[in-house]
Amino acid sequence: MSLARLGLCVSGVYVMFLLWAIAQERLSVPFQSIDGQSSHKFKSALFIGTCQSFLSSLSALVYICIRGKPKSSVSSLLGLDVVTSPRTVERKANGSSHTKMFVNGHPQHSKVPTTSQCNRLLLGYLQCSLFITLAAPFGFAALSYITYPTMVLGKSCKLVPVMLMNFLLYRRRFAPHKYLVVAMVTAGISIFMFFGNEKPSKGSNGSQTQLPYEQLIGIAYLFVNLILDGAVNSTQDEIFSRYKVSGQQMMFWINAFCTATSLALGTLPLPYIPVLHPSSGAQSEFASAIAFVREHPSIVVPLVQFSLTGALGQLFIFETLQHFGSLTLVTITLTRKMFTMILSVVVYSHRLTLGQWLGAGIVFVGISVEAWVKRKDVYAKRVLEEKEKAKIKSL
Repeated sequence: MSLARLGLCVSGVYVMFLLWAIAQERLSVPFQSIDGQSSHKFKSALFIGTCQSFLSSLSALVYICIRGKPKSSVSSLLGLDVVTSPRTVERKANGSSHTKMFVNGHPQHSKVPTTSQCNRLLLGYLQCSLFITLAAPFGFAALSYITYPTMVLGKSCKLVPVMLMNFLLYRRRFAPHKYLVVAMVTAGISIFMFFGNEKPSKGSNGSQTQLPYEQLIGIAYLFVNLILDGAVNSTQDEIFSRYKVSGQQMMFWINAFCTATSLALGTLPLPYIPVLHPSSGAQSEFASAIAFVREHPSIVVPLVQFSLTGALGQLFIFETLQHFGSLTLVTITLTRKMFTMILSVVVYSHRLTLGQWLGAGIVFVGISVEAWVKRKDVYAKRVLEEKEKAKIKSL
C-alpha cells in the first residue's frame, strides 16, 4: 500500500507540475497587448499567487469533505480537534478517572489540552503562509535576470536550504551522504551557470542586452526564494511531528492564510517596494493586475493553467509530505525538475551549451545518489521489521 501511494504521489507531482512549469514560464515573458502594438511583462506575483492559493485551498477543502468520515464535526474535518475535541472521563472500578482525548477520531490519553496549543498550530500555518507569500515574488523576479532552465536547476538546490533551515530552526542533523549530495548539486549548478550564454527575456521592448551584474541579481533573488522555501519545508516537518494532522488539512490552512495575506498586500495602496510590490504611485497592485489582464487577454489561459495545475499538484505534494517527509518530497521534485528543464528546452527552444549539460548531469547524479541511499534504507528497515514480526510469532 505504501509503495502504491508513493507511485501515485510521484505520478501526480510529475504530471501536474510539468504542466504547471510550462504555464509558469509563459507567464514570465511579455504578452501582446489587445491592440497588437506592444508587449509587456506581467509583474504582479501577488496576483498570480492569490489565484493559485485560492484554488488550492478550495481543492483541499473539497478533498477533505469527500474523504472525511460521515458526521464528523467541522473542527475534526479541518484538523483543529487536535486540541479542541471533547474529552470524556472514564471511571475505573476503584473510582479513579483519567482524561481521554480524541485526535482526528482516534482516542488519545493526554493531559488537559489548552487553546494555546490550537493557537500554536494555527501560528505554524500562518508562518508557512508568510514564507510562501514572500518567496513567490523573489522567484518571479529572478526570471527577469536568469533563464528559466537556470532557475529550474537552481531550484534543484532546494535540498541545501531545507537541511540548513532544519538545522538552524530545529537542530536536526543528517546522514553524511546528504552532505555529499549537497556538494554535488552545488558544483553542478555552478558549472551550469558558468557555461551559460543565453539571456532572459527582459521586458516590454524585447531587448536582450544584459549587464554583467544583472545575473548576480537574479541569483540573489533565487537564493532568497530558496531560503524561504527551506523555512517552509522545515516548519511543515515540525508541524507533522507535533500534531496529528493530514496533508490536506495543512494544505487548506496554509493556502487560506496565503490567500488572506496576499489579498491584504495586493489591495492596500502601498508605495513601490522592489520585488514585493512593483506597482508605483501608492496604488493597489491588484487594480494594476486586473487592468493588465484586460489589456492583454492572452494571459488568461496560462494564468488559469498555472493556478489549476498548481492547486491539483499540491494535493499530491501534501500527501507525499504527510506520509514520506520533506526530504523524500524534495527528492521527487528534484527529479521532476530534470524533466521540467528538458521540457522547457524543447517547448521554448532554449539552447544549452555542452558545459551546461555537464553541470546538469552532475546535479542529477547527486540526486540519484540520494534516491539510491533512500531506497537502500527503506529496504533495510523493511527487513528489520520482518525479523521483528518473526520473533513475535515465535514467542
